[in-house]
Amino acid sequence: MPRSTWPLALAAALLFSTNPAWAQGAAPSATAAQPALTLEQALSRAQAGSPLLAAARLELAASDGTVIQAGTRPNPELDAQLEDFRQATRTTTATLSIPLELGGKREARVAAAERSQALSRTELENTRASVRAAVIGAYFDLLVAQERVKVAADAKDIAARGTASAERRVQAGRISPVEASRAQVAQANASLALSQAQAALADARHRLALQWGAEAPDFGQAAGVLDAMPQRPPFDQLLQRLEQAPAMRASQLALAHRRALVDVERTKATPDVSVLVGAKRDNDLGLTQAVVGLSIPLPLFDRNQGNIVEANQRALKAEDEHRARQLALRHELRAASAQLESARNTQAQLRSVVLPVAQQTHDAAVRGFEAGKFSQLDVLDSQRTLLEARERLLDAQASAYQAASSIDRILGE
Repeated sequence: MPRSTWPLALAAALLFSTNPAWAQGAAPSATAAQPALTLEQALSRAQAGSPLLAAARLELAASDGTVIQAGTRPNPELDAQLEDFRQATRTTTATLSIPLELGGKREARVAAAERSQALSRTELENTRASVRAAVIGAYFDLLVAQERVKVAADAKDIAARGTASAERRVQAGRISPVEASRAQVAQANASLALSQAQAALADARHRLALQWGAEAPDFGQAAGVLDAMPQRPPFDQLLQRLEQAPAMRASQLALAHRRALVDVERTKATPDVSVLVGAKRDNDLGLTQAVVGLSIPLPLFDRNQGNIVEANQRALKAEDEHRARQLALRHELRAASAQLESARNTQAQLRSVVLPVAQQTHDAAVRGFEAGKFSQLDVLDSQRTLLEARERLLDAQASAYQAASSIDRILGE
């Protein structure tokens, strides 16, 4: 073997010797014995087991207690006093203080609690939509990862056939051993790409299982196809549905809750009164007398002015946050819609023009190499072009489904 071929041959030999499985093909997957997973099953499992959904449901249940507590009235107070420990001259007084809330405090509290409860209910809807979109995105990421493994396996097979063809021609003395070394390195690189694709597939499986709180995937292959690209209405139509989206309604309810808290603080500026009723027993006189009183706080210093200012400023802050949220959702919706349209156009171009031409070019290069018309570099170049086109197709499909799931998440559908 000429001296110039040693670096390439040595690199190929090291790669194959350190990982014999590359030369023998991938080991059988452990998922083969597990049942396939459909998108509907994944969504059902996420609805039942998602920790995020469980937390949102508990938050809504907690808001029921907030409404109950807001509607309760203040407790009366019982007071007893004893004057003189001598029984003959003892005076005993017992009074019941009944607080009366004025200024609409109870109504304002209930209104604020109901706004908070409505916000929790909408947040649950928003979380449900987010979990659904996350599951759909993770599911199609898994489908893409599965296809990438298939593409990488096909690339490895193509490289193996190229290596075998190059070695036959070297033995026949028709090409230089350098060509065979290049083919071996290409085959080793293809095996490395397959190993990386399999690692990415394992990660995609775990990310999907996390959506329903599983620590490890307990399902087989994702049963789905990528050929049918998702479709969504144009951006103008999507924008019209944005105001009714759970995320937008949650932002609106958060603003309404802040405004309701301003009303709560304003009602506290009105002091409450307490009515006292009771009896006084004078043992020295042998008389029992009725006791009636009225307690009225004097708002000379504390008129809750600081809390009112704070609540007003937080309400203004909520208005700005609502506006910022509205702009952000519109931008996200526009970007997702444009991403989906771009991915669909890319997929159409790749399927109709790029992939067929790349496949024809590769087939012609292989036939020409076997006939002695082309070099191994021409075959490797055509192979690289074909694999890049297939990878770009998978990228376009992944981008399309990610964009579609983002649109569904924003709109809560």
